Amino acid sequence: MFVLAELKDTVRIPPSNFKYKLNDIVADELNRKLANKVYKDVGLCITLHDITKIEESYIFPGDGASHTKVTFRFIVFRPWMEEILIGKIRSCSPEGVHVTLGFFEDIVIPPHKLQHPSRFDQIEQAWVWIYKTEDGEMHD
Repeated sequence: MFVLAELKDTVRIPPSNFKYKLNDIVADELNRKLANKVYKDVGLCITLHDITKIEESYIFPGDGASHTKVTFRFIVFRPWMEEILIGKIRSCSPEGVHVTLGFFEDIVIPPHKLQHPSRFDQIEQAWVWIYKTEDGEMHD
C-alpha cells in the first residue's frame, strides 16, 4: 500500500532562499511540489523520506534562481491491483460509489465494478444490489 519511490527532479531555488541550508530548502521545495498530488505511474505522494543525491547547482542566464538536480525517495500511496482496502462510503452517485480512506478521498468505484446486478436508487441516492431470495424471487 505504501512504498518508497525513488525519483529524480530538478529543483528551482529562488535567490531569496540562498540564505538557507541547501538540504532544507530542497526538501521544502520537493514537498511543496509533490506532496498530496497524484502522479501517473507513481501514486499519491505523501511526503519526502530522504534525499539521496544532490548534484551541482546551475544558474541560467536571465534567471537568478539556482537549478539543482536531486535524487530522493518519497513515501507514496500506491495500492497494487486487486489489493483489498478498507474504506468508508462517502457518497453515491450514478457515476459510482465514492469512498474515503481517511487520508485519501478521491476513490470512485464505477458501476461496472459493483456487485451484479445492481442499480442506482435516485430516491435513496444509493447503489442497491438486486439478488434472488431462497424462493427464487428478485429482491433489492
